[in-house]
Amino acid sequence: MSRAVVLLSGGLDSATTLALAHRDGFACHALSLDYGQRHYAELDAARGLALSLGAVEHRVMHLDMGAFGGSALTDASIAVPEFSSPGIPVTYVPARNTIMLSLALGWAEVLDADVIYIGVNALDYSGYPDCRPEFIEAFQRLANLATKRAINGASIDVRAPLINMSKAEIIRLGVSLGVDYRLTVSCYQADSTGRACGRCDSCRLRRQGFEQAGLPDPTRYTE
Repeated sequence: MSRAVVLLSGGLDSATTLALAHRDGFACHALSLDYGQRHYAELDAARGLALSLGAVEHRVMHLDMGAFGGSALTDASIAVPEFSSPGIPVTYVPARNTIMLSLALGWAEVLDADVIYIGVNALDYSGYPDCRPEFIEAFQRLANLATKRAINGASIDVRAPLINMSKAEIIRLGVSLGVDYRLTVSCYQADSTGRACGRCDSCRLRRQGFEQAGLPDPTRYTE
């Protein structure tokens, strides 16, 4: 069975991506990043999802990006916004997806994996520069240039299967693949038990997605 490294944050999109990789027939090695985020509920969720969705292995890498700050997700002095605004939001974590994909690329080489899966979505998160198709295409070029495996004729395919899907489409797909969205945590400021605030941009997009999909929202909210 071919191997794949799947980036798993514990949120809705990455859970759906892991289910897709499993459906595609890969032995899935899930990778999460403890980067100094505001809460660890999403990492707890990732552990549960890895078990639920058939990952053969799940690892959590530790890298304190909070040492730099610069994001509402890593710097407690920056408030998480509860409304959308134009431009790149303060919840953008500088270079996070570049770093996560680089770690996944290194692990994929060691595993001799054929594919890396990442659950970025350009339509719902258009304010994030590292969620665009252009970014994924650029990282694919980097992977083709920078790895021994690719130089030897076996490139590692970087896949972002959700990148052009709406949140409702992602949810319907996940349900068809058996994803239990009760296990996922998407909120930027969830409490220690994983309950969502219901007010941040991520909560708003998630709730809207379930509404547009015509499905009940299983999210546990604090209010």
